[in-house]
Amino acid sequence: MSNTVKKTAGIHHITSFVQDPQRNVDFYAGVLGLRLVKKTINFDAPEVYHLYFGNEKGSPGTIVTFFPHEHSRKGRIGGGQVGTTTYVVPIGALDFWKARLTAFDISFSESTRFSENYIEFLDRDGLQLEIVEREEGAPNTWSFGGIPTDKAIKGFGGAVLYSHASEKTMQVLENVLGLEKVGQDGAFIRYKAEGDLGNLIDVNAESMKWGIPGAGTVHHIAWRAKDIEDHNAWRSHVESSGFYPTPIIDRQYFHAIYFREQGGILFEIATDPPGFANDEPEDHLGETLMLPSWFEDSRAEIEKNLTPIQVRELESIK
Repeated sequence: MSNTVKKTAGIHHITSFVQDPQRNVDFYAGVLGLRLVKKTINFDAPEVYHLYFGNEKGSPGTIVTFFPHEHSRKGRIGGGQVGTTTYVVPIGALDFWKARLTAFDISFSESTRFSENYIEFLDRDGLQLEIVEREEGAPNTWSFGGIPTDKAIKGFGGAVLYSHASEKTMQVLENVLGLEKVGQDGAFIRYKAEGDLGNLIDVNAESMKWGIPGAGTVHHIAWRAKDIEDHNAWRSHVESSGFYPTPIIDRQYFHAIYFREQGGILFEIATDPPGFANDEPEDHLGETLMLPSWFEDSRAEIEKNLTPIQVRELESIK
């Protein structure tokens, strides 16, 4: 194992499988009020969108991404996956979100974990989400669908990891990613990263039965690297820690490496730069289908095979 001390600031992004792309846009933009910051394709399967949502700029720690495929099979949430994605809102905003979810006929439950109050609910594909209030994290300046900026989702609060081998996952969080263990509350053990968004990670204390990949499950969770130089160091660090990271892959908006930790969860490490204004103006993020250069010659065919989508304000039922 490597003895080098490296510490990630926290979550860069979380990527999931869903089915209907318009339903996905309606939920994350229309209901949750996130900005569609990039409309592109799965570089490995160009017949499938890759949609990115986040704060106004799509800052690391706010980015949730999706591969929507109408005919994909349903998965089952379980071990080897991110179980729940946690969103953070400003102090005093939780009642606003209870009312908003009710207005869109989205049922929720309330819980307490580590002395924090959460509202828990599902998106339209069955992904498990929760919202918590915290002081930490810059406000989201993006306002959409009647959500004022002082109530808007700031980004990730963190995530709940469902590990098939909890002890091994926790060793990676602590010894490879540099998170600090801060305590246990019932079935969950909490770790903290250095950043102020996407920084609190809860792991099941007892190992969990394997989940099944598919729509309604998380594909991977990505951790932050400061820049290209730091990313190169992270790859060496992961490799010297006994894992087998992929080569560095240019994802246009960040560089990425991937490795699967022993609890079964696919981890990525992604660079903060260059960001989503890399190929379109910040004022017009997410408006145009953006393709990497090697797919431009196939644009007409690709667009023909994609279901048209639009960001639209939704009418609540109440």
